[in-house]
Amino acid sequence: MKLLFIDLNHPAHYLNIGVLSISLGNLVMIASVVALFVLALVLPFPSHDEDKESGK
Repeated sequence: MKLLFIDLNHPAHYLNIGVLSISLGNLVMIASVVALFVLALVLPFPSHDEDKESGK
């Protein structure tokens, strides 16, 4: 098990915000999923410019 980049043999780090308590690992995963969703909304779809030039 020396292939892991992080040590998983310790308690997780938690962030406490009022009544909300979330682990740092879960917060990172939620933030990455939200960022990926925002990128999917912002980035344009590939266009078919070659079809417009040929007159189709």
